[in-house]
Amino acid sequence: MKMLSKMALVAMISLTGVSAMDCTAVYGEGKEQIKLATGSPGELGLLEELAKAFNAKNNSSLCWIKAGSGATLKLLKEKQIDIAMVHAPKAEKEAIKEGWAANRTLIGSNEFYILGPKDDPANIKNAKSAKEAYSKIAQKQALFYTRADNSGTHKKEMSIWKSANIEPNGKWYVKNQDFMLATLKKADATKGYFMSDSSTYKLAKNELKNLDILYSGDKVLINTYVAMTTEKPSKLALEFVKFLSSKEGQDIITNYGKEKYKENLYENAAYAKQYFE
Repeated sequence: MKMLSKMALVAMISLTGVSAMDCTAVYGEGKEQIKLATGSPGELGLLEELAKAFNAKNNSSLCWIKAGSGATLKLLKEKQIDIAMVHAPKAEKEAIKEGWAANRTLIGSNEFYILGPKDDPANIKNAKSAKEAYSKIAQKQALFYTRADNSGTHKKEMSIWKSANIEPNGKWYVKNQDFMLATLKKADATKGYFMSDSSTYKLAKNELKNLDILYSGDKVLINTYVAMTTEKPSKLALEFVKFLSSKEGQDIITNYGKEKYKENLYENAAYAKQYFE
């Protein structure tokens, strides 16, 4: 409960007049600082654990700026941050091709779950693919929440609608324009469908009253995470990206959540590699 309250406070700070370059949180007190933007890995506490281990060896600090993948990549392009930690493969590859990002490094993965009310009015439990699940929701015009924020989650959602040849709109399709946890809690309170990442769901599931995992397992729902730098990174930024893929960094990612939540929240890069584009 304390963890969720802390994250709610962070979300409120992020959405109430704080500019993009204000740190959502700062980890460490070292002389040299890295600026890194990301969404859920920061919100769920993984980034803090990684920063603690890195800072202890490098006399450094890390400024976390809370942003979805679309906003994070924009900050990287504008050189307002040193590192982007994102999950938007198409946009990542475009950034590399255009030359303003470099050192794209796979660090791990989670997956998306399509959650919905226990009585499942759209009957997506019987769907054979994510595309079919979305089609059933649209046909029923069942309440569905979209983040509508150009985040990696939103990009994935829109790609699934596109594969189903559906342009979602109407009162049933609610644009929440908020981060993952906040949107998940709104969907739970109002018994709506929502596509959540597995990490956030695992953290919050004991507080959810109305939602179940109704569809999962489609390969398209695997969600790979990378770290990327500007085209000319500082030595410290490059070292942090290397740390994320090192044995020490990967061990932190592999084990994160096991002690507090009794299950890991993320898969490591070795597992994620089979899905990496």
